[in-house]
Amino acid sequence: MPRRPRSRTCFTRWAVCAALSLAAAAPGHTLAASGPAPADLVVSDAVIYTADSRHSVAEALAVRDGKIIFVGSAEGARAYVGPKTTAQSLGGRLVLPGLFDSHLHPIAMIKVDGCDLANQARTLRELSGFVRDCAQRTAEGGWLSVHQWNAFDGNQPDADYPTLVAALDRASTRVPIQLIGTDGHHGAYNSNALARARNTSGTVVGFTKASLAKEFSAYRKMIGVDAEGNPNGAVNEAAKALMGAPSILLAEFDRALKLRNRLPVLLNSAGITGILDAKVSPEILALYDALQREHRLTFRTNIAQFYDPDRYTQADGRPDYARMLSMAEGIRARYAGNPLIRADFVKLFADGVMEGNPYAVPPTLPNALASRPYLQPIFGRDRAGKLTVTGYVDTGSALCIDVRQHPEVYSAAGYARRFIADHGFHPGQCAISSGQLSHSRATIMEFVERFHRAGFTLHFHVIDDGSLTVVLDAIEAARAADGIAVQHDGLAHVQLAQPADVQRIGRDHLYVAFTYSWANADTDYDMMVVPFIDHVIGNSYAALHSPTGYYERNVYPFKAVKQAGGTLVAGSDAPVNSYDPQPFVNMAAAVTRRLPGQAPQNPAQAISIRDVIDAYTINGARFLSRDREAGSIETGKSADFIVVDQNIIQLADTGRGDDIARTRVIETWFQGRPVYVRAAP
Repeated sequence: MPRRPRSRTCFTRWAVCAALSLAAAAPGHTLAASGPAPADLVVSDAVIYTADSRHSVAEALAVRDGKIIFVGSAEGARAYVGPKTTAQSLGGRLVLPGLFDSHLHPIAMIKVDGCDLANQARTLRELSGFVRDCAQRTAEGGWLSVHQWNAFDGNQPDADYPTLVAALDRASTRVPIQLIGTDGHHGAYNSNALARARNTSGTVVGFTKASLAKEFSAYRKMIGVDAEGNPNGAVNEAAKALMGAPSILLAEFDRALKLRNRLPVLLNSAGITGILDAKVSPEILALYDALQREHRLTFRTNIAQFYDPDRYTQADGRPDYARMLSMAEGIRARYAGNPLIRADFVKLFADGVMEGNPYAVPPTLPNALASRPYLQPIFGRDRAGKLTVTGYVDTGSALCIDVRQHPEVYSAAGYARRFIADHGFHPGQCAISSGQLSHSRATIMEFVERFHRAGFTLHFHVIDDGSLTVVLDAIEAARAADGIAVQHDGLAHVQLAQPADVQRIGRDHLYVAFTYSWANADTDYDMMVVPFIDHVIGNSYAALHSPTGYYERNVYPFKAVKQAGGTLVAGSDAPVNSYDPQPFVNMAAAVTRRLPGQAPQNPAQAISIRDVIDAYTINGARFLSRDREAGSIETGKSADFIVVDQNIIQLADTGRGDDIARTRVIETWFQGRPVYVRAAP
């Protein structure tokens, strides 16, 4: 985005040039010789939510040399108007501090010209046709990476397209194909790709029924299978790397880097002036270096360095902590003193995801670590052809005990179909699983302690309640080991939490980056999660959202975390769901616990509009240790603020929370200069 000069002329249709200058020159408003030095900018006739400790609301502000020098009444602001001051009257519009997005993936937000499913729900037949067109344009020998695959909606099989691998093989077997899930955790692959999986010695073995039982047994819960036990094309989490497939962040890195000027526009147009890039490998640093060199870095950037302890290993296979720490400390030192870029966070994945696949036979269970075993629902179709739950497998029955004791009998070719005909479910559904951690508990504990001792702030991807318990254990042990509790350790997502662990979040003064728009009722998504946790019959809203259900009571505990003493921050996780970080959609959902027009999910966990604005402003700044320079509109801080087209506080206070989602940013200011101005309609 071209830099705008620090003009002292009007630049929006709401500006009233020199209005305050004239007022100052009028009788009774002559500037005294001893008055304050004129400001570069004075904004008045506004509703300014300051996000200070008193949640003050002001009428005007003044800026000089990129800093806020006055916040208060319109009358008081007049003293700062001089002959060269830009005076802007906003006509009563709402002004907020610049927003902090405390968990997103910027390099993947840069949309490149490629094969992109745009998060649209498609059947397997439709997916196959779309991918076929892309494959025809892909050169021999190269991977075809299809972005923004919606793993949560659609994907319905039929007789000709029974599995993901069947659908993608019909698209092409000439080139390896991967569908990159919008969340970065799910993936789908054709046979060409599955055949490329390498074992620990680097030998190409391929994902097969036999190799899943042997070489790749540790990854079994991450790989979907069909009724005969063969891979069905679904490969998730760390298992994706075994095929050598490009990651979601690096699949189009070179092209995204060339289009880097799109990123500041995307962030600033959403009102974002501060971020935590939640997963940064060394290659991605080139993005921020280039933007800063070109004077396009119009947002404060904290980097969460990412080192996978299962991939940085010594000769004996143990994690090479010394190497990881050396690299992390080198990058942190590289940005020491940089006014816009810091590299003092380290990211660790504690688990995967909570979505199962009810269309698979047997249904694929969620893989994140739960506090108790996942249930084994039996899925069918209702009269309208929609997915529904018809019953549950009794995994404690004599039949299931026998299945688990004699797997060789029940996994024999052709046996599964006879078993289904006799019993109404697949023998694989006799399995008992609570999911798994992304790394061993011992690895997580040692990783956290070592990086904590080195002064890094830890940032965790943690989804399920069992994983959360382990993460809290690790944080508490690390703090006990060195007696330091000042790092602003943070948790991202926290989809499900036991009440006792919510209290621990408060006691440990942790920051939680929720993606607030994920707290909504969506039948297609809910069928992938809720039946595996609570007993559900049918597919109705009442069945999936029973107020007595464990999931419904403990899902995305916004209010409970705040009441316990944790600090709420906000992370869009973009490009998950959308390339747009959509802060106001998230704010609306925080207040309503739903997407506009839909039914709510556990409305008791809704928070106030002021709470979620604080999550996006002063709390986010504190989390990233930026609160002395930004996060609120107070004297001495950087002039980072935004003007929006609706008073979202008034909307929430009058029961119109859904309308907050339609809010648009009119202007974004960063360090006292306009970095985004919305075009007039």
